[in-house]
Amino acid sequence: MTRARKVLGRVTFVGAGPGDPGLLAVHAVDALRRAELVVADAAVPASITALATVEVRLAETTPAQTAKAVLAEARAGVSVVRLIAGDPFADDGAVKEALTVARTVVPFEVVPGVPLGAGTAAYAGVPVGSVRTEADLRGVDGADFEALAHAPGTLVLTVAAADVALLGEQLVANGLKPDTAVTVSCDGTSTAQQTVLGTLGELELTGVGMTGTLVVTVGKAAAQRDRLTWWESRPLYGWKVLVPRTKDQAGAMSDRLRSYGSTPVEVPTIAVEQPRTPTQMERALKGLVTGRYEWIVFTSTNAVRAVREKFEEYGLDARAFAGVKIACVGEASADAVRAFGIRPELVPSGEQSSEGLLADFPPYDDVLDPIDRVLLPRADIATETLSAGLRERGWEIDDVTAYRTVRAAPPAAEIRDAIKSGGFQAVCFTSSSTVRNLVGIAGKPHARTVVACIGPQTAATAREFGLRVDVEPEAATVPALVDALAEYASARAAEQREKAAAAAAKKAARPSRRSGR
Repeated sequence: MTRARKVLGRVTFVGAGPGDPGLLAVHAVDALRRAELVVADAAVPASITALATVEVRLAETTPAQTAKAVLAEARAGVSVVRLIAGDPFADDGAVKEALTVARTVVPFEVVPGVPLGAGTAAYAGVPVGSVRTEADLRGVDGADFEALAHAPGTLVLTVAAADVALLGEQLVANGLKPDTAVTVSCDGTSTAQQTVLGTLGELELTGVGMTGTLVVTVGKAAAQRDRLTWWESRPLYGWKVLVPRTKDQAGAMSDRLRSYGSTPVEVPTIAVEQPRTPTQMERALKGLVTGRYEWIVFTSTNAVRAVREKFEEYGLDARAFAGVKIACVGEASADAVRAFGIRPELVPSGEQSSEGLLADFPPYDDVLDPIDRVLLPRADIATETLSAGLRERGWEIDDVTAYRTVRAAPPAAEIRDAIKSGGFQAVCFTSSSTVRNLVGIAGKPHARTVVACIGPQTAATAREFGLRVDVEPEAATVPALVDALAEYASARAAEQREKAAAAAAKKAARPSRRSGR
């Protein structure tokens, strides 16, 4: 009888890049999602390890120990991802691990990553070019500074902050001119990245205040930083923005905020739950199927989701809307309806709000409209503005509670303190309930915090609580809200630059005073 062979796992060495998850290769993301175990460098940020769907362990203290642990898992049939900061084959320790695995029968593969030096330089706006020398000088004794000083093209050097002064001294001592342009960057490719342009002779002063691992570029390319900077010049760069939304709705807003350079902090203020009794919704669905309604009006994506979930519960699909006209209060709810496979008949042409919808909603006509009834599935705390306006236009309204909004638990103490003390540069409110609930669970935002509200109703609620509304987009959508906040930040930065330039010009024009007998 032939003995069954033991199935071996596979080791995949994955480059995590310099830190920004957006720089991961598609193959790297797939490997993380398929892995049965991830062994990661301590330097890999949580935003990347969070992509794994399984246990993430820290690598051992030495390459030999790490390789031994990884091989033990792979021999037991486990598919292991070895997650390396930067690029696997640009890391001497990772190369040693790969050589250890290669001496066994365990299969392995390598997914390259963007190196820390080149990635950070690109985010700093330094075009390192095709002729360059990259070197990792962290923990390397006896670096060949003479070879580095005479290397062609741009130098891209990774160095510990404590060794920056020594680096500058040695490069100058070995022949580079003190006025050679340099940039020094810390926290590469993250929203905390900071880059300073200086000269080699003042390298120690250029990197003052920076800690951890730094990336230093040396050469003519560094001087182009002022013209090519893009990452750190985004309008919301360095802003910490509070996102008070439900857990399942905050993601899209946070992604857009990150694209403008900010660090979003999601604080759930409301949770969406089903109605306490399903009777109203059951009756409404029956009315939809039997032709009771001429219109159904959606005032939020939550309302669309609630109706869709009920449809799925009862085995219904989009065909149940046959003969019913659909109106949406804004593009967000309209997109949710379109995702259901239906095109809404009415979306406000002007202001995306209850008032905007009422401005376009047709009055009831007993000749043109065979049915006089409108279904309005909404939250349990919705205002009466829309239903009252529809009644004024001659319609009969079935105002149905499709979902309930309940207040979330208070956030952590440090978040509450940051809200009250001005630790957030901005807060984005997307509904009146987010305003009320945030104030209820965490207190009012500080007076210097920029307040952005998605529409007039939300803005009115914010003012009722004594908040100054700084930003209100023309369209009541999340993308428009974030875009408007970015425009506000750009305008404010331009104003500050103009004031600084005017102050400098005034100071330069002031005649000097000479004292003397």
